[in-house]
Amino acid sequence: MKTLRPILLLALLAALAGAGGWWLTRPTPVEVVVHEVARGTVEATLTNTRAGEVEACQRAKMATIAGGRIEWLGVEEGDRVEAGQVLMRLWHGDLDARAAVARAQLATTRQRVHEACTVAANAEREAARQAQLMRRGFVSASAEEKARTEARARRAACDTAQADVATAAAQLTATETERQRLVLVAPFAGTVAKISGELGEYATPSPPGVPMPPAIDLIDDSCLYVKAPMDEIDAPKIQPGLPVRITLEAIPGKVFAGTVRRVAPYITAVEKQARTVAVDVDFVNPDEARGMLVGYSTDVEIVLATRAEVLRIPTGALREGGKVLVVEGDTLVERTLQTGVANWEFTEVVSGLDAGERIVTSLEREGVVAGAKVLARPAQAR
Repeated sequence: MKTLRPILLLALLAALAGAGGWWLTRPTPVEVVVHEVARGTVEATLTNTRAGEVEACQRAKMATIAGGRIEWLGVEEGDRVEAGQVLMRLWHGDLDARAAVARAQLATTRQRVHEACTVAANAEREAARQAQLMRRGFVSASAEEKARTEARARRAACDTAQADVATAAAQLTATETERQRLVLVAPFAGTVAKISGELGEYATPSPPGVPMPPAIDLIDDSCLYVKAPMDEIDAPKIQPGLPVRITLEAIPGKVFAGTVRRVAPYITAVEKQARTVAVDVDFVNPDEARGMLVGYSTDVEIVLATRAEVLRIPTGALREGGKVLVVEGDTLVERTLQTGVANWEFTEVVSGLDAGERIVTSLEREGVVAGAKVLARPAQAR
């Protein structure tokens, strides 16, 4: 019995030494952040590649057809104007003089019409009288023929004078029309955004191929929409009527509802490797857009599809090939998923996971690999 005690003591010491060795050499668990798989809504969305802009439904960058000195300026920047209101006139004294000459010529030709047509009427009455006298034998046939010829000549002179009236009227109209080339009239009601030029300065129209600043920039800010550039790869996915979320840097924290109205039928290449298609987005509630400034920077998020009450995981938890790391007990196991609709925040899980399972979201940490022992904590605790 005394002999067994040392043996048992040595065995106990060996067991303690073995346990201590295992404890000292055991793998240290990796602390990971996990997300519990649950159901929710997932949307497939597209966002603009560069900032979009708030645009006016109507905008006219107006310039006179002909150049000239600014003689009259009836508006200031920021003024509200009505359709048909005269905004600017260039000097047209020469055209006024030509119009005065044309009006005088018109008055003169009308007087000539009165004179020539009165004479023609008298000649026609005289010809009728000569015809009656010839039938009664008081005058010869040659005298009657002479009277008829005179009447026809006078009637022709009357017709010529009337044609001269039409010519003079057309000349006056042409002069007045030419004067309109020097006048700017508001094509619609709106706000004067910018005026280029002051009284007495020379306004120059844009020659072909040479852009010039408009004399007056008029915008209709009662109707606004958003124009946003989208990547050319996404163009086939975008259709009119799709819902859109609109955000503005100038109005942080507020999201405006919109719908796609138009997708441009061509691709725009602004810079190398930046080929985009322009998408026009209308505000669902136009009243919400009132007060916005044309040119505001905007971002749009086009919703292509929505899946409600589906299994979803954070998109950042997906590894290459649609794989995720699942916590089973205290060990990481790699699984391959079949996914569906996705966006930058969430991805739909079609198969490969069940509700309640935990997946790793802290993939950037060292040692987070399949087979690793882990110490999991929920994402909310980060």
